[in-house]
Parts: sequence; C-alpha cells; structure tokens
Amino acid sequence: MLPIERRQQLLEWLKKEGTLSITEISKRLQVSEMTIYRDIKPLIDEKKIIKTTGGISLAPAVDVSSTACTYCLKEGNNRHPFQIITHDLRVEQLCCPHCGLLRFKDIEKEVSQIICRDFLQNTTISAKMAHFLMDADFNLNCCQPQVLTFASLKQAEQFQKGFGGMILSFEEAIEETQARMNGKKGCCCNNREGMVE
Repeated sequence: MLPIERRQQLLEWLKKEGTLSITEISKRLQVSEMTIYRDIKPLIDEKKIIKTTGGISLAPAVDVSSTACTYCLKEGNNRHPFQIITHDLRVEQLCCPHCGLLRFKDIEKEVSQIICRDFLQNTTISAKMAHFLMDADFNLNCCQPQVLTFASLKQAEQFQKGFGGMILSFEEAIEETQARMNGKKGCCCNNREGMVE
C-alpha cells in the first residue's frame, strides 16, 4: 500500500472510531510505527489530524465565532475545555469536563470524538481514555460538581493525595455527574434556561 493510500485509510478509520493509537494503526496496516509517524506528519501539517496522548484524532473544525459553552452557555474562557465532534463534523465547545460529560450523554449516538485537556500538562487527550477527579478541594469557579481530567492515572492519584476527591473512569464520571444533576447530590450549573436540544 502506498503512503497516500495509508493516509486515506487512516482518515476513514478516524471518522468511524474517533481516536487511534500509533500501535493499533501499525498493526492494522502491517508497517512499522516509524512508517506511521512518517505517514501522519503531512496530515498533521495540513491540520487534518491532531496528536493526542498515545495516538491521533481528527482535527476539529473550530468555530471561532462562538466561545460560549454549548451546555451551560457560560463564556468558554476556562483552561480545561471540552470539545465534542459529531459524525457530521459539527464541533461543540464546552466550558469544562462537567458540561462535556453531560452533553456527551445527551447526544451520545451523534458523537464521533470527545476531546479534553489534561489538567496538569494542558495537552489534548481523548476523554474516553482520561481519568476524572471529582470533589477535589481545589476551586476553579466553574460548574459544580467540579471535574478535572488527567491523562495519567499516576498524576491523578498524586493530585488526589494533595486535594482529595475521587478518581473515576469516563463512564463512571458520566454516571456520577448525571446522578448529581438529577438532584441526588445537588449541582449549581443552572445557566441552561432556554437551551435548545
């Protein structure tokens, strides 16, 4: 298979699966990881894909006209934003992991990718592979319950030792955030009046 054919195949897989690891791509295409890195460089340069922790994702088509959170409608000036990219390549900006998890659950079947930022490293990661820290004694003045994201479980555990809280997987974080929004434990993210689903 020619490099151009491998790149096209890569883009097709990413449209269906969202995020892929370099190792997985190497196995599927039966070429070395070094060959994969050479193949993806032009795609990164053309801003068709982005590097994530341990792999690659399609680059979102960023809409700079709106910085408001799709879920709570706050201005998205937060340092730990979320992005949801749908199958039809619509990009939704969310102010924080709290809103990102809730919005994902609302439109789960439409979602191609969900991307967030590592709280400590400020690097882009797939939310499905992240570790979520909830109830840490560290106030960012954002939606409650506050949720922080980490690429590394070890770093999440170290942060937890200093600031408390509980570490959850992607699915667990969705369930816990939803439970609190349903009134079981309370929440103060109430800027959603007039929100159209």
